[in-house]
Amino acid sequence: MRRFDKLITDSQIIEKILNESSICRIGFSVDGEAHIIPVNFGYRDNKLFIHSATDGRKIDFIMQNNRVCFEMELDHEIITGKAACDWTTKYRSIIGYGYISIIDDSSQKKAGLDIIMSKYGGPNTNTYSEKILKKMVLLVIEIDTLSGKQSGEWED
Repeated sequence: MRRFDKLITDSQIIEKILNESSICRIGFSVDGEAHIIPVNFGYRDNKLFIHSATDGRKIDFIMQNNRVCFEMELDHEIITGKAACDWTTKYRSIIGYGYISIIDDSSQKKAGLDIIMSKYGGPNTNTYSEKILKKMVLLVIEIDTLSGKQSGEWED
């Protein structure tokens, strides 16, 4: 990182971004092309959990190259200025890297869906029909590198 003054070193702030961001953008590199797919996700124990259909672009990309990067941000705000070059953005963000795997085991899918649903729907909202479970897979990113960056003044 070029601007070390913007580096987030507090692990609690990084955890806050992982837990409170609503969208994660996953980056894939396939056949010399970069691809980004925004997803809903859950986070626990240094892993991201994502639900997916059993086929489609994400699955095709994973089958070709399961090394991914991801990005998410929190608390972004445009700060205006008198001149165009005085404008800036206040933000907190993270970028991470890892390997993504496809999980097709029903009990593991339910456990991963519980993590996702507890993030978006709250606890005890989790019932899944076997019919639906058969039509989906769970994607898991095991995070091996993670860094955070922020700009602006923050009260924690």
